Amino acid sequence: MGIDLELHSSRPARNWRKSRATLLRTSRGHGDGLADALNSLQLLGVPGRLTAVDPYGDTLMNEQEAAAALQETDGLRQKCGDEHQIAALNDLEVMLEECVATPGSYLWFAGD
Repeated sequence: MGIDLELHSSRPARNWRKSRATLLRTSRGHGDGLADALNSLQLLGVPGRLTAVDPYGDTLMNEQEAAAALQETDGLRQKCGDEHQIAALNDLEVMLEECVATPGSYLWFAGD
């Protein structure tokens, strides 16, 4: 199980091929670590925007939601002891920051 991240300039089309037109950046190197980290939050019952990410489906965040999720990354990092999870969170943080800084953008969490 893994979660890939895609940053889009606007709301992406549901069709994968058509969604390439709005694609700005991808992150696929830390999918398993990210899924593990976010899953651990759900199991602990931690509230927040990141716990709403579906590790088995797709979740979209607009720039305002990304700003809220960005505030949660430090707390999540403190709960992770695994270096793969921490690397995934560092990458997630960069993608969230880019989403916040790009008006009209969306961050797509593509789960397995």
